[in-house]
Amino acid sequence: MKGTLSQVRSYEWSVQLLMVNQFTINLGFYMLMPYLAAHLSGTLGLAGWVVGLVLGVRNFSQQGMFLVGGTLADRFGYKPLIVAGCVLRTLGFATLGLVDSLPALIAASAATGLAGALFNPAVRAYLAADAGERRVEAFALFNVFYQAGILLGPLVGMVLTGVDFRITCLVAAGVFAVLSVVQIRALPGRRGESAGPGTGTGVLSQWHSVLANRPFLLFSAAMIGSYVLTFQVYLALPLEVRRIGGDTAAGTASVALLFAASGLTTILFQTRVTAWCKARWEPGRSLVVGLLAMGGAFVPPLVATALPVPGDGPGLWLAAAGPPVLSALLLALGTMIAYPFEMDTIVRLSGDRLVATHYGLYNTICGVGITLGNLLTGAALDAARAAGVSALPWLSLCALGLLCAGALHALHRTGRLTARPAPVPVTG
Repeated sequence: MKGTLSQVRSYEWSVQLLMVNQFTINLGFYMLMPYLAAHLSGTLGLAGWVVGLVLGVRNFSQQGMFLVGGTLADRFGYKPLIVAGCVLRTLGFATLGLVDSLPALIAASAATGLAGALFNPAVRAYLAADAGERRVEAFALFNVFYQAGILLGPLVGMVLTGVDFRITCLVAAGVFAVLSVVQIRALPGRRGESAGPGTGTGVLSQWHSVLANRPFLLFSAAMIGSYVLTFQVYLALPLEVRRIGGDTAAGTASVALLFAASGLTTILFQTRVTAWCKARWEPGRSLVVGLLAMGGAFVPPLVATALPVPGDGPGLWLAAAGPPVLSALLLALGTMIAYPFEMDTIVRLSGDRLVATHYGLYNTICGVGITLGNLLTGAALDAARAAGVSALPWLSLCALGLLCAGALHALHRTGRLTARPAPVPVTG
């Protein structure tokens, strides 16, 4: 850990602050969001479809507005969008804790989602710009802070929610309020490169330039599967633990172990994995290996479907927790291998122009892919349960990893992952 902190201190102040900011953003977000559904359905007594609506509005407003957030960041600078996002999330989280009417809850949920759409592309573009040639290492460190926030946030939220969920909302809002003030006072202003000569200056010109970047769009499509696969830590793997272990205290502990194993592994080993990969492989090969590891992460539960499940005792707990936890560890390894090179590849494919807009569109594409992928994964889980073919979901996820790794290999082999596209002229 000392080595990680030394690496962080080797970057200029703005990069260090962005990493701490991301830790704080995730800390505030994850201390509240895991407990929101229980508050809406339990404390407020809302129907299940209403809870789904409120949560869905947040996700839709974030995924649907990433492109807009990235575009605004490229036009007005990164700092204003980062600050605006944190201020908006402050208001959204405070409102979630203070209101109980459906219109107000929907508005607050939409505000928290829009906040993420505003600051996420800007933070990554800012980090890429100020890290310079050390982008890959910077994004590796960024992922350490990112995962640390995800790991610590729910623990803090559990303590606060045990007292009162409204306290959780107000503390989370306070975290973002402090973060807003710190960034206003301490974060230097930064503006990225424009689209380049001959592309026009309007929003439509920006979008035309990005949408005409064929290597970037192909890369985005190939990477969708990585997000679908990593999301199974929240979907398929916990459901598998519950399917085998039941809704018991041991099952709950096993699910918690999934998240802890994934987060701690990343915090402890991300920078070493990145250094090892960078010293031996080209970025494209690291991406391919990362996707292969993600696809291979579902081999343990696949193999486990062929084994008998013990009736009770320690054997049952091992059968319920062992394969999913091993999957979570392999998913974490694949993400550690791929993520820094993934973020760097987006910058290279953008030609260092309209970087935030590229990140925004990339997040939107992958967000839509996650939604569709989760629907298909859920359908596969239901079909497997109905047909008694428990291997079906895991075979499908393994195949998805292989398919995406093959697509990335093809892009790498043909040089499309190193292309620096020329600006696309816009006439009229």
